[in-house]
Amino acid sequence: MGRHGTQSRPGAALIVAACLLTSGAHAEEASAACTATLSGRRVMVRPEARAFISPELDRLVRLGLAGKLEVELTLWKRRAFWFDANLDSARITQVLAFTQEGYVLDGRELTGGVGTLELERVAWTLDARPESDEHFVVQVEVRLQVVTATSLGRMARWLTQGEPTSSGTPVLTSLLRSVAEDLARQASGRCDVSRQP
Repeated sequence: MGRHGTQSRPGAALIVAACLLTSGAHAEEASAACTATLSGRRVMVRPEARAFISPELDRLVRLGLAGKLEVELTLWKRRAFWFDANLDSARITQVLAFTQEGYVLDGRELTGGVGTLELERVAWTLDARPESDEHFVVQVEVRLQVVTATSLGRMARWLTQGEPTSSGTPVLTSLLRSVAEDLARQASGRCDVSRQP
């Protein structure tokens, strides 16, 4: 193809990337929460992610892209007049997908929809039975990403038919990273660990 035919392809890649950017101002704010209980030496945590599926992410997942949910949980022991002590942490990666039956999270069908995602439970065992005056808190951080900068880069290379100069420019790389970040949702929250009687 002539020189003029290939010059419009980098522009096409930029237009496609810009079209993926959609304002999330009207979408409900994503939030993370948890419920944690202490029984003997065992701490059980049930994390949740709320309002993580924006209309843009819903459309992408329904088109066949999988969403990667990264969950990080940290158990803290509260200490008066000092920094809280980090006792333990856990990282979980779950996959959100859409099938003919509806949304599934790690193969488990979400019959209640995707408004509130009940994430994988985590349990920790403390080294010693806690005293009655000791208090604990759990920090939960959740991030959902459907499209990555790498996958957008592959799409840009496909649109430009593999021209290395068009997909490797710093401007296009920054734009692709911005689009991928805009299509990611994240939130964090805390919950006090309650004691079971």
